[in-house]
Amino acid sequence: MEYTETERERLAKLQRIRDSGIDPYPPRAQFINERVMATQAIQLAKAEQPSPKAEIAVMGRIVGRRVMGKASFMHIEDGSDKIQLFARIGVDSLDKTSFERFIDLDVGDFVEAKGEPMVTKTGEPSVKIKAWHLLSKSITPLPFAKEEKQPDGSVKRYSGLSDPELRYRQRYADLAVNPEVRKVFLTRTKIVKAIREIMDAYDFLEVETPVLQPIYGGAAARPFTTHHNQLDQQLYLRISFELYLKRLLVGNFERVYEIGRDFRNEGVSFKHNPEFTQIEFYAAYWDMFKVMDFTELMIQHVAKRVLPPEAEGKSRFRGHEINWLKPAERMTMRDAILGKTDLDINAYPDAESMSQAILVRKLMPFEVVKGKTRGRLIDGLMGDYVEKTLVQPTFLYDYPRDISPLAKSKLDDPATTERFEGFIGGMELCNAFSELNDPIDQEQRFLVEQQGGDDEAHPLDEDFIRSQMYGMPTAGGFGMGIDRLTMMFTDNDSIREVLLFPHLRNVG
Repeated sequence: MEYTETERERLAKLQRIRDSGIDPYPPRAQFINERVMATQAIQLAKAEQPSPKAEIAVMGRIVGRRVMGKASFMHIEDGSDKIQLFARIGVDSLDKTSFERFIDLDVGDFVEAKGEPMVTKTGEPSVKIKAWHLLSKSITPLPFAKEEKQPDGSVKRYSGLSDPELRYRQRYADLAVNPEVRKVFLTRTKIVKAIREIMDAYDFLEVETPVLQPIYGGAAARPFTTHHNQLDQQLYLRISFELYLKRLLVGNFERVYEIGRDFRNEGVSFKHNPEFTQIEFYAAYWDMFKVMDFTELMIQHVAKRVLPPEAEGKSRFRGHEINWLKPAERMTMRDAILGKTDLDINAYPDAESMSQAILVRKLMPFEVVKGKTRGRLIDGLMGDYVEKTLVQPTFLYDYPRDISPLAKSKLDDPATTERFEGFIGGMELCNAFSELNDPIDQEQRFLVEQQGGDDEAHPLDEDFIRSQMYGMPTAGGFGMGIDRLTMMFTDNDSIREVLLFPHLRNVG
């Protein structure tokens, strides 16, 4: 490994520390039982009480330093905030050797320090330290942001690590120097916690289903394949939890859900990553409309938990103000497409007539229309003309049967299914059905898909059909991407911003 000049200087300093008999990477912190977080240290420093105050210990990474003769000021940052350390030579502080070692520390080092909480003459909460230890020596300098005070008293930050590609590849450095990035992932954790709260409150059982599957299914996507050497068996990374969760309905679990990773061997985009996190749930005796009601309740619960009270349930996403607490608009796919294209999809019952109607109106080019099924054509119209206009929470329902192989058909229209998708900020968020529980119909749909030549067609899962043969209750099902929901709540237009370690192309 090649080192920069600064890294070589710090490596030399590291050796001097070792030569002095100090372990620069000790196995434990000595003040752990006395430790308080920076936010609490600030409160204790500001508290009005007789001096001296009880000693406390703080720990964190050095993010700023000023040495002024026989006094030194360093800011350390932990998971809660920043706190200033004040050190000087004296009987109530550090001896000469300890002080000299303290001022020799570098930005990026981790330290622990113990002393009295106080407020400096400039009004800054601090800890006047009497003892300290190095916990980890930093070799590579972090590109900390520069802060500049504005005339109005606010502080403007100039990030030292702003290149997106480098930020994604070195997320550890990104998190260390960009507190707004850490905030995104704290919000993501709050979102997942809030979802679990409402699922548990409504008596859903959280379960785990196989990641490695002998037959993939539950979505229209290509899988990643792997091989089990001992069993000499080809396996697939799951693309959905659906078929296994439905098996649990057969087994008399009435409400089940799972939050976990799915893997799809497909293109990468601002809203797609090969691995992503989903929640799926299935509830016996529910239908599409009951799921719709619950979805609205769930999203509103998350908004109340994640957004500050003063936001009143509103946040920004893609340049729009989203009102999360507003009841979702509900409309059929037919009405949505008719309103944007003046084409009534119900007037064209097959792919040929639908294609002609699209071409006559010049809604899509011939090379896009050619060879598409009726459902794919309708889905294309929806994507091109409707989706981007659905800014506030919206549920579109009544989807074509040929792109909804796992959804129950409408009684009065077998070509249309009881399926809805949710949209916010011009982007799809969730997908849900009245679940198909007729094993004969389900098997036939799988077989028809197989004959279509689509490489994303759903494979025939005979064991799933067998499970339905025992009897699966009427049910409603739902799937939602946690990553997309996090994008929406944190106003990020790229899925990479809400994944700690997104998949990236190899370099070099």
